[in-house]
Amino acid sequence: MPILLSLAAFLMTLLGGLVADRIGKHRHLVLGAAAGVMLGVVAFDLLPEALAHNSLNVHGVPLSMLMFALAFLGIHIVERSMGMHTAHEGDYAMHRHTRAGVGLTAGAALVLHSFLDGAAIGAAYQTDASLAVAVAIGVIAHDFTDGFNTYTITSLYGNARRRALTLLTLDALAPVTGAVLTSLIAIPSGILEAYLGLFAGFLLYLATSDILPEAHTARHATGWTLTATVLGTLFMWGVIGMTG
Repeated sequence: MPILLSLAAFLMTLLGGLVADRIGKHRHLVLGAAAGVMLGVVAFDLLPEALAHNSLNVHGVPLSMLMFALAFLGIHIVERSMGMHTAHEGDYAMHRHTRAGVGLTAGAALVLHSFLDGAAIGAAYQTDASLAVAVAIGVIAHDFTDGFNTYTITSLYGNARRRALTLLTLDALAPVTGAVLTSLIAIPSGILEAYLGLFAGFLLYLATSDILPEAHTARHATGWTLTATVLGTLFMWGVIGMTG
């Protein structure tokens, strides 16, 4: 049963990525919606889950929130350092290569997140079958946006379409793998909360520093781009509210 449930997540993830791939001339709307969805994932899903698993405080601060700040500052420092090397053509080529690496890193983080989603389905099934179904509904509902974001982020940072589709495929397979391996792999609570905080900081930085500015500097960017961002956030609120 966990494997069957995770297969639904597999299909939904692929669908989300393929939708992002097909919306060409409306790229600014895709980016605006992706930023809103990412904000919703961070605010309504990742951080609350991280705090729910809180088992360790570091100098009075939950470990997850410390990792959240470190991830945000870390990627900011890396990007500011990259911006210092744009004066010459060779430096620009290196800059583009490094940005592509950022896209791949973000895509890989989303793949890991999807793996943990699948692991949650398997772990819930070991407790109660009805609980597994409830968890799976939540996973399936937001896996569309996971696939959407995986493709959008990977391609935004200069990676070829084939590479973005490869990351999308890995993201779709991840929940199935997680569900299968749950009985063999137990994720310690401390590691889970640290990862959730780290991922939340990473996503929030990409959404606010890169994706939103890119969306609003597009030639065809209009008030609809802002509307897409708001709707993306509200969509995730609705999803989390129905499945939480």
